[in-house]
Amino acid sequence: MHLNVNILHSGFVPSAWRLPDADPRAFIDVAHYVRVAQLAESAAFDAVFLADNAAIADQIDFRPITALEPTVLLASIAAATTHIGLIGTASTSYNEPYNIARRFATLDHVSAGRAGWNVVTTADLASARNFGRDAVPVHGERYARAAEFTSVVKALWNSWEDDAFIGDKANGRFIDTSKVHPVGHRGDALGVAGALNLPRSPQGHPVLIQAGGSADGRDLAARHAEAVFSASQSFDEAAAYARDLKTRAAAFGRGADAIRVLPGLTTIIGATHAQALQRRDELVELIPWTYSLNRLAGTLGIAPERLKLDARLPDDLALPGGGNGNHTFFHATLAQARTHGYTARELIRALAGGGGHRVVVGTPEQIADDIEHWFKGGAADGFNLMPDALPSGLQDFVDGVVPILRQRGLFRREYEGRTLRDHFALERPASPHSTRDRAASAA
Repeated sequence: MHLNVNILHSGFVPSAWRLPDADPRAFIDVAHYVRVAQLAESAAFDAVFLADNAAIADQIDFRPITALEPTVLLASIAAATTHIGLIGTASTSYNEPYNIARRFATLDHVSAGRAGWNVVTTADLASARNFGRDAVPVHGERYARAAEFTSVVKALWNSWEDDAFIGDKANGRFIDTSKVHPVGHRGDALGVAGALNLPRSPQGHPVLIQAGGSADGRDLAARHAEAVFSASQSFDEAAAYARDLKTRAAAFGRGADAIRVLPGLTTIIGATHAQALQRRDELVELIPWTYSLNRLAGTLGIAPERLKLDARLPDDLALPGGGNGNHTFFHATLAQARTHGYTARELIRALAGGGGHRVVVGTPEQIADDIEHWFKGGAADGFNLMPDALPSGLQDFVDGVVPILRQRGLFRREYEGRTLRDHFALERPASPHSTRDRAASAA
């Protein structure tokens, strides 16, 4: 199976920064991120993952936020590691394809083939206003731009053939310009002349990751993604999502094994189940209830006043912004509440004060059992881990859960390759311009 760690500053639980061994400045301390990445690499994890926001997207009077720009931070991590993959988020809504193609291709070169781009659209009003817009583009427009954007980025990454660089000192030939191809794209939303200004990167191009649960998001993933970060609260829901995604991928002419499906998973670990529950409850009690209610209301797209701590969620909930908000976390959160009949207080506790991702509380053995069930049952190809606190929660997972997974033959003992594609068991994409590669692809 595949395991990533999502480095959410001090940890997934909003109060993690308040733990006695936590550093409140970790969210802007590169040494913290490097330390977590090195710990994950010591356990042969596939990758570290960094989320991103283009605005202050949380209640900063209480908790840290995603602040450092991912690709710059990942370049620092690359210099301090040798094998672990480096996945960063960049939005298609408020960037341009040439910048993103260049940034991630550079990271792939700098890291000797360990880069991955998490493709997202941006649905919050604060980000829109930071880029001079008075409203969030409608859902369909965002995903139409994302589809065109991703295709153009791939074209830029592929604009150099693998052997375009010559570097022949004797004959004074540096680049074979016949093997550098301008993109020449003019579409509905984007125009790029191309080619990219650096050669094809070690992986052919960085690994493409997508995180979206809407129909448009699934189609984008099925067409382009090589790994998907999902948010599922139940085994049946996750298995259905994986089947649907792979069916959509097949409709685009891709193989059944083209995409790795990696649900988000938060772990809270204790020597006994009671101790794990106690750790969760102590973390939740460190979160102001007003913060948790505001966060839950934001996920559901309603005013906080509509939520009562000891009452169930309103019956008339609909997608935020008339369908223009975040589909993934809305559906995941609502599914958890409706399935268990939770009150708002119970839902907040079950989610460990977080928003949308599944939380598993227990001993290392119990967590390994859960992971094995999802993996062997086809609900996941692995997991995007979000430990309750960092680095302590990841240390608990590495020390307690990883050895059990290895004993069961479920997780590698050491790296078998150097690139992120090696870790994910993905083929290096052929250059669409190379005669040799076209012939190999046809064969």
